[in-house]
Amino acid sequence: MSDTTNDQAGHVASIPLLVGVLIALMVGTWLTVTATYFDLGALNIWIGLAIATAKAFLVAVYYMHLRWDRPINAIALLAAVLFLMLFLGIAMLDSSQYQPQLIPDYPIVP
Repeated sequence: MSDTTNDQAGHVASIPLLVGVLIALMVGTWLTVTATYFDLGALNIWIGLAIATAKAFLVAVYYMHLRWDRPINAIALLAAVLFLMLFLGIAMLDSSQYQPQLIPDYPIVP
């Protein structure tokens, strides 16, 4: 006897939603490329990281279906992103200390 219902089936996202996310990702890519044309000093890297984080969030939430998954998976993603932000923040603070010594005539940004 076969049961026709399947409680383990994944969520099926609508095509308009996926196309909207795709357009948002393309706009994010355009923003990333456009941001490279403006010299904002040390702020450039933070803008690039913020755009990349937003794009990664969209991919995880909609293409990986975390929006419709169990809340523990969203908590795990949030914890991973927070640890990544902590790691990158510490690494970037450290790199500002020795950057002028690595590149001759590199302008020191206050």
